[in-house]
Amino acid sequence: MTACYQPLLTKAPARLINATGQPEFGLFTGSVPELALAEFDFRSVLDKPLGKLRCYFANKQFQFVTVSGKQWVDGQAKDWLLAVAIADVRYVSSGFVYLFQQDQQVFQHGILRPLQLGCRMSLSPQRGAASLQAGQRRWQLEPQPTQWLVEIDCGPLQASLVLHQAEPAVRLDSSTIASPQPPLALCAPTGYQGFTYTEKNNALAVSGQLSFSGHAIDLTQARAGYDFSAGFMRRQTNWRWSSINTLWQQRPFGLNLAAGVNETGMTENALWLDGRIQHLSPARFVFDRYQPDSRWHISTLCGELSLQFQPLFCRQEKIQTGLLASNFRQYVGYYQGCVRLADGQQLELTQCLGLAEDHYAKW
Repeated sequence: MTACYQPLLTKAPARLINATGQPEFGLFTGSVPELALAEFDFRSVLDKPLGKLRCYFANKQFQFVTVSGKQWVDGQAKDWLLAVAIADVRYVSSGFVYLFQQDQQVFQHGILRPLQLGCRMSLSPQRGAASLQAGQRRWQLEPQPTQWLVEIDCGPLQASLVLHQAEPAVRLDSSTIASPQPPLALCAPTGYQGFTYTEKNNALAVSGQLSFSGHAIDLTQARAGYDFSAGFMRRQTNWRWSSINTLWQQRPFGLNLAAGVNETGMTENALWLDGRIQHLSPARFVFDRYQPDSRWHISTLCGELSLQFQPLFCRQEKIQTGLLASNFRQYVGYYQGCVRLADGQQLELTQCLGLAEDHYAKW
């Protein structure tokens, strides 16, 4: 069966918020360099202009980076996965880092601070730096036009990484330049009067240093993905999410699937292989929320993939306050199943380490 889903793409605007104060909607061919979220003409459901304070608290942003690879231990290849998150929902800032290493105890650390204490966020997916700090522990994500920089200073976990949107150039002559891998980038209406801009890119090459307890972790086969999301989202929202960054037969392969948040016909679903992107049809997640060790079944409407996911570890948080609530579960586990490319080629995934997430938020 050949995949047939071919959504219409539009050229990415130079600015997300246009001269009339409205967002440019669409599934874009590239990244949007300037968001200008403060210029959004935010109104009530009865069309009344809302003040700056209401606009400020309605504007949410979160950024996430994951890196996964293999480490040789006593002659055996062991899987590992690093995750780094920073979120600003105005009332609170939060984030976490964790390092999953096969057959070892997971290292994890979280930060939750009121308002924006110890937190700053990037201006766009190409500009500025997001950072979160509490005491001596700090991490930072710095997006740039062709790469993302990751810095972690978290006790035994230390990192200084570069995520490359273009493979390190193999120069055949002086004119050979590696082309950047296109991201998944879209802006969609959210609720009645809001919008969400999302940009993701998976299977990116990684360089730099990563260590735990003084021991270097091998980045030779590592692949990474990033997630930049910002906008005026629903007061209550939820989503399911799937992510893979790996080498399939030594070819860089990435996957991003989501259900929820973007509910207006545009999906944030795509796969990447050898630096090329293929957009995917709507995704379906079938799992038992109350049996955390049970398998997930993930498929797409047009049959591009059918996967099973077996959880191994869960990073979870449950928060209930007067203004905020969060039921967050992010799982590390193994994927297996088949993926069909647009040209009919079939990829078989076996013991492929990745992430799956189930999240409810009231913010």
